Parts: sequence; structure tokens; C-alpha cells
Amino acid sequence: MTDAQWRKSTRSGNNGGNCVEVADNLPGVVLVRDTKDRDGGTLAFSPAQWQGFVGLAKAVGPVA
Repeated sequence: MTDAQWRKSTRSGNNGGNCVEVADNLPGVVLVRDTKDRDGGTLAFSPAQWQGFVGLAKAVGPVA
């Protein structure tokens, strides 16, 4: 996991740090972590699972 290249969404904006970071540069895995607690744990998804989540999130849109 030391080769993970973490990035935040450009849509995160300035929301007080309430966002996640994603590393999708590793083969066969997409990692997700909390920006405020980078050492608190990491979720791992297959690329297909991550694409499914992103597709659903785009279809649903923002939650008010």
C-alpha cells in the first residue's frame, strides 16, 4: 500500500475536511480512506465494485 497515490475529488471543495481520498493506481484494487483520519483504516474494493459505486452515486446525485 506504500505505492498508493491518494487523491481527493475535485468536487470536495472546502467542506471542513469531510471527504474521502481514493487511490486507484494499484493493480486490481481501489483504496478509500477518510481524509481526517488517514491512519484510521482503509477500505479496499475491486475496480468493478468501485465503478459500480461511482456509477450509482452519479445516477442518484447529491444528497441534501
